[in-house]
Amino acid sequence: MFVGHFGVGFGAKAAAPRASLGTLVLASQFIDLLWPTLLLLGIETVAIRPGITRVTPLDFTSYPVSHGLLAVALWGLLFAGTYQLARRYTAGAVTMFAAVVSHWLLDLLTHRPDLPLWPGNDTKVGLGLWNSLPATLAVELAIFGGGLALYLRTTRATDRTGSVALWGLVGFLLLVYAANLFGSTPPGVEAIAWAGHAQWLLVAWAFWVDRHRALADGGPGSAAAAA
Repeated sequence: MFVGHFGVGFGAKAAAPRASLGTLVLASQFIDLLWPTLLLLGIETVAIRPGITRVTPLDFTSYPVSHGLLAVALWGLLFAGTYQLARRYTAGAVTMFAAVVSHWLLDLLTHRPDLPLWPGNDTKVGLGLWNSLPATLAVELAIFGGGLALYLRTTRATDRTGSVALWGLVGFLLLVYAANLFGSTPPGVEAIAWAGHAQWLLVAWAFWVDRHRALADGGPGSAAAAA
């Protein structure tokens, strides 16, 4: 799943309006931002096997540190605790935890049984939505669209940049999503890892968007001042 995770980041703004979209996207994508570094370090592994699912050729052979259920829960607690210490915003911290853990739950829906529960455990889970391209598109685009609708209802642009930057991000995410689905097979694992690191630019883009938007109801904690 790709744009679905960003949909969670967008939609989480309704639950924590004082939090920046950038931080919410960082939380919802956190384990996929961690994973490329672990790949480059050789701590986790992936193989390219075209046809292993209809949607992706990637065989996630080992990733208990980034995508194990226990690890994800601990990452969520660490992320939420750090946020609470920095911002003193309990609703935001709870939302950050939920966003981090939501990534594993959405991956559970899409992945074939390759998600570990905890290090050293042989049980792998996954409901296999990726075996159907139409079903994947329907579910993921619905999550993305729903999250975006919540963000649009919660915020308003304070200037032209607030609108152009948002729709530019939405369009770019959909373009990358289409390229992932219908583009060529990745040339190698290192290329996958570096492409994964490029997602940090999307987090920065989300921060930029939110700096040019405010809460739609005009309440305290404008988007421009949040983090």
